[in-house]
Amino acid sequence: MGAAVAIFGLLLDAVSAIQTFVTVFISVYGILIFAYVLASWFPRLPYSLQPVLRFLYDVCDPYLRLFRRFVPAIGAIDFSPFIAVLSLYALDRIVNDVILDRLH
Repeated sequence: MGAAVAIFGLLLDAVSAIQTFVTVFISVYGILIFAYVLASWFPRLPYSLQPVLRFLYDVCDPYLRLFRRFVPAIGAIDFSPFIAVLSLYALDRIVNDVILDRLH
């Protein structure tokens, strides 16, 4: 009986760790997308920031390209980052509420 309780406790700890990881990962990725959008508004940033801009481009652009296929830019405004961040937070809610809360 004590071993079953210990295994169940370890399972709950693992579920909590997964929930925390998913939430933090999605939050950080949302912040990176926000920084990418802000950096795109200023095309003439100092040369010393080029590695940071390249990192943001390498990390964010593949994900944003998924949404740029379906969400066209309206004039000079690109709504794909907005839709991408909303889908990230929807994924966070789905993972936390539907999948992982069933194990608690």
